[in-house]
Amino acid sequence: MDFLTATLAFLVLLTVLVFFHELGHYWVARKNGVKVDVFSVGFGPELFGFYDKNRTRWKFSIIPLGGYVKMFGDGDVTSSTSEENSELTPEELETTFKAKSVMQRAAIVAAGPIANFILAIILLSGLYTFVGQPYSAAIVSKVIEGSAAETAGFQPGDLVVEADGSKVDRFEDLQRLVQLGSGEAIEVVVVRNSENVGLTVTPKVDIYKDHNGLEAKRWLIGIASNNGSSFKKYDFPSAVVASVYETYEISIGTFKAIGQMFDGHRSVKELGGPVKIAEMSGMAAEAGFATYIWFMAMLSINLGLLNLMPVPMLDGGHLFFYAYEAIRGRPLSERKQEYCFRVGLALVLSLMVFVTWNDVVSKQWF
Repeated sequence: MDFLTATLAFLVLLTVLVFFHELGHYWVARKNGVKVDVFSVGFGPELFGFYDKNRTRWKFSIIPLGGYVKMFGDGDVTSSTSEENSELTPEELETTFKAKSVMQRAAIVAAGPIANFILAIILLSGLYTFVGQPYSAAIVSKVIEGSAAETAGFQPGDLVVEADGSKVDRFEDLQRLVQLGSGEAIEVVVVRNSENVGLTVTPKVDIYKDHNGLEAKRWLIGIASNNGSSFKKYDFPSAVVASVYETYEISIGTFKAIGQMFDGHRSVKELGGPVKIAEMSGMAAEAGFATYIWFMAMLSINLGLLNLMPVPMLDGGHLFFYAYEAIRGRPLSERKQEYCFRVGLALVLSLMVFVTWNDVVSKQWF
């Protein structure tokens, strides 16, 4: 894979995701009467930018790993109080972030992750309308000899209609359920000779080599579908509904995978950082425009979920503080918030170092 292709694909993808995330913060802030000083894609020294009619500085900065919206009256991008606020007029104070109600501040903070979910729905809706959603009828065409499916009693021609209590509309639904599982038995209902038949299948672990030549594991039950390359197109309203459902399913699946890392059923080595994302961006770009857009949608969902984690420095941490303020009737002291932000910064930086190390190890650079 070409290094330049991977780098450009990564930068374009990250710029779009960060821009929409910060645009969510910006748009809701302006709707609530908050003046915005800076809208930045990236951190560090400015590369280029301009002022709009509201005197907001829109700029691109040299470090492309993120971005921020700095609001009027904030001491920094974490919305700490500026010492200059004591010199503001009552009219100017009204346009600061701190002057707004707890619900308004929560809405402004939540708007960033929500914008990422909306972006994913828009991208998937476009794909499902013009390209189609990957679709395979949930009909068993082959049962692998010696597999979990053979033991469970699957037969060619079975139509899978339900798995683990959830409706199965396509073969991909069953694949996702198995792969996000941790090897527990799954109750499956199939239609065979016009009758519903209940089966219990326990997936088997499969050790394989990933694209870096490293060992990885996955769960399989050992069945194949007869139509793995078709795409199902929707009219636009139906595409939106399908996209919302897909976004929900991916979000739930992501939380489930994170939980499995904590209980030991899934390896933390699966976590990837900027190197892995850049590599996958390049691979998606080389695979075609539709694959690249799909990957952008998946990453947008994950960015939204990551920012909702209740960790100080992230949007979820701010929302946790506002929930505390709404319940107690007063905010946590700025001194305590500062300590929390320091802990949050340490956690975020530690995670970045860890996932980057995962990338380095997976590439076998040392």
